[in-house]
Amino acid sequence: MKNRYAGLSDAEAAKLLLKHGPNELQEKKKESLVIKFLKQFTDFLILLLLAAAAIATLLGEDLDAIMILAVVFMHAILSFVQEYRAEKSFEALRRMVSPKAMVLRDGRVDVIDARMLVPGDVVLVEAGDRIPADGVVIESFDLATDEAALTGESMPVAKSAEEESRTYMGTIVVSGKGRMLVEQTGMATRMGEISEMVQSVVKEQTPIEKDLEIMGKQLGVAIVALCAVIFLAGTLRGFEPFSMFLTSVSLAVAAIPEGLPAVVVVTLAVGVQRMSRRNAIVKKLKSVETLGCADVICTDKTGTLTKNEMTVRKILLDDKIVDVSGSGYEPRGGFSVDGKEIRLESGTLPGLTPAAASSAEGGMRGCALSKDKAGHAPWECDLKMLMKTAVLCNNAYLKEEKAGWQVIGDPTEGSLLVLGAKGGTWKESLEAENAAIVEFPFDSARKMMAVVRKDGGKNVAYVKGAPEVVLTLSTRRLADGKTRRLSSGEKEEIEEANNALTAKGYRTLALAYRELDGAKLTQAAVEKDLTFIGIAAMMDSPREEVKDALRLCRSAGIRVIMITGDHPLTAKAIAEELGIGDGSRVVTGEELDRMGQDEFHTKVDGISVYARVSPAHKLRIVEALNYKGHVVAMTGDGVNDAPALKKADIGVAMGITGTEVAKESGDMVLADDNFASIVAAIEEGRGIYDNIRKTVAYLLAGNIAEVGVIFFAVMLGMPLPLIAIQILWINLVTDGLPAIALAVDPIDREVMNRKPRKKGDSIWKGMGIFIFESPAIVTIATIGAFMFDVTRGDMVLAQSLAFTVMVMFEKTQAFSCRSLERPIIRELFANKWLVYTTILTLGMQVAILYTPLLNELFHVKPLGITEWVLAIGLALFVFSYMEIRKWMKYNGKKEGR
Repeated sequence: MKNRYAGLSDAEAAKLLLKHGPNELQEKKKESLVIKFLKQFTDFLILLLLAAAAIATLLGEDLDAIMILAVVFMHAILSFVQEYRAEKSFEALRRMVSPKAMVLRDGRVDVIDARMLVPGDVVLVEAGDRIPADGVVIESFDLATDEAALTGESMPVAKSAEEESRTYMGTIVVSGKGRMLVEQTGMATRMGEISEMVQSVVKEQTPIEKDLEIMGKQLGVAIVALCAVIFLAGTLRGFEPFSMFLTSVSLAVAAIPEGLPAVVVVTLAVGVQRMSRRNAIVKKLKSVETLGCADVICTDKTGTLTKNEMTVRKILLDDKIVDVSGSGYEPRGGFSVDGKEIRLESGTLPGLTPAAASSAEGGMRGCALSKDKAGHAPWECDLKMLMKTAVLCNNAYLKEEKAGWQVIGDPTEGSLLVLGAKGGTWKESLEAENAAIVEFPFDSARKMMAVVRKDGGKNVAYVKGAPEVVLTLSTRRLADGKTRRLSSGEKEEIEEANNALTAKGYRTLALAYRELDGAKLTQAAVEKDLTFIGIAAMMDSPREEVKDALRLCRSAGIRVIMITGDHPLTAKAIAEELGIGDGSRVVTGEELDRMGQDEFHTKVDGISVYARVSPAHKLRIVEALNYKGHVVAMTGDGVNDAPALKKADIGVAMGITGTEVAKESGDMVLADDNFASIVAAIEEGRGIYDNIRKTVAYLLAGNIAEVGVIFFAVMLGMPLPLIAIQILWINLVTDGLPAIALAVDPIDREVMNRKPRKKGDSIWKGMGIFIFESPAIVTIATIGAFMFDVTRGDMVLAQSLAFTVMVMFEKTQAFSCRSLERPIIRELFANKWLVYTTILTLGMQVAILYTPLLNELFHVKPLGITEWVLAIGLALFVFSYMEIRKWMKYNGKKEGR
């Protein structure tokens, strides 16, 4: 019978390739670019505008139709361009897969395309390789893989042939080498399962999409109802039916805010630029404002709240615990005991060479006194000896790159190099002085590593490993610069101290050494009678700026939930340190599996920390929060985050440490991987939504006033104060330019002191002054001004005055709309673009009134001094009324708090 570990023949591989297909991820059929572009025309408000353009064309109003269609196509093009790259999750997954693989075929080693791998192939892998398929390890030489992107586990995972450890497509070999037997390829792999989940997730509408759709439908119903009332009322009063139909169409043109879709797109696009300056890159335009109403942020731990860089935080020495400051791989930090800082000089302290250590009665040279000549306490020699051992028993390298300090090799070993560098102990200089003789690498059976080096004329073994193993092999200990016998009672005390550290989520390593004195350089002879130095306790450190960011989230009414694939104890320790939740409850993936849907929906609002979760769990958490009515932002950087990133209301991927899959699945990418940038993005999102509401209030206040003027004129049997082209000019140009200026309005200084808006809140909320009171006054004022000149027998002058009154009102209304809640008089000219567009549109109005060609096009004539005084006076009166009403409402709210 053929040995299945001997690899396949080319003929067998060819048959299996036909059976299983290529080792690649299958892509679901995507929409064509044409379909993507046409979908930009499916918004209800856009359909209303298209209907208005069609009616205008049928009635021979070609100019009106062209202007409306120009606005519609500008909206479609801007949205299409922004969203063009939003659906590339699958391509990113394919790029992550190793393109080549070293495989055993027909008894020889060949390099083939990874897509040609089949179940049964034997693949050779080594440090730096990306695993090309799912399989089982059949040969391992210190093999370990980084699975953080797939599972969220921050530590490398050792792979053993004896335990038949599994390897997964897309993970990276960080150390050692080995062979794996391919068992699953393509869509049958874990990566394939995630790909299927990503492609099957249906993205819900963003809050602004829902708001605009509801608003469009409400406007549509109101417009149809008003047109029907006017048509029937006019016909019953004896007006000619076709004339009343034209009037009804004019009313429809007046009621539809033609400029709103374009202004909303511009507002969102400006928000995209603002966010990019604050390191938040948005891919889908309408997702920009979603962060503004997010009330829950689900964040991954590894690489998001933490640096994904192991850091030694505590050192256990004899009867002391030394705290180590600093985070990540940057070799900056210090040491302290009981809050008192320890200053260590760079270089070697006296007595650092273990060859100087004598018997229990002796001591390390220069460290036998309570203080040495340099002022160092004896136990500080123990600390330096621990750092020296950590650096010399180490295969990693610490290098400074343009992007910062990086570790090449195992992250745990890297953290020990950083520890040494903080104390002035650098690998390069020590290795030059202590040449390596033999190394006994770490393996999962021994759980330790030893390196024998030439040190001061003697051979010295430097050892690190699991504390329980190293303690068992130790017979002496280093304390206050002296070596003495290590009793069984002391071993128990050290084990208890170690257990206390691991219970807090720390990963611990013990360090020891031994002078060999002519002993044989075999593993059995070296790894015994060790001198125990101490324990280094490390953890993936939280980012330094995260605490402030979380504090701001709480003040803004945003709940933060931590979701990780790490151990529950590690998750609890980080959550407690950062103040996420109350720290008392950590729910694991297994516990989540045991919860029914109804039970989980009941409990989800009380859970802030999840550990040992899978991609399916993350997706379930997001869905449960959505079910409870929350607007969820999901942050993450790994492949395992992709389905939940896509399902969340807004997915926030990490730009530096994030995988391409996460970046393409998310709606937004943080360029600096800084959790604090999310807070800045939330502030921008809230400001963007505020600006959209300002433009909606501004445009609708004017449109409602226009409808009111025409409606009451018809109902009272008066001539029309405004004609169709004048209404279209007001809506598209006179209103449109200031509306765009409102899109770049500075963010309200109180925006982060408010709770998030609720998911069901209407976009109309708090706009009563603008959509009821102000239009009512303007309607009365405009009809009154119109009748002023009608009674004087000049219809064209009367319409010119009504046209100008509406324009002047729009100018003052724009300034008042800079805040929908409080008076704006003290910040009246803070928006320079609004000032510029006001001057421009007023200049254009004057040109229309005083240029003969434009007089004829717009059916107007020049105004006299009386008409100008009347128009400006009425506009200032309405502005003053609105500011006084806002002042009353704002102060009433303050008193009620």
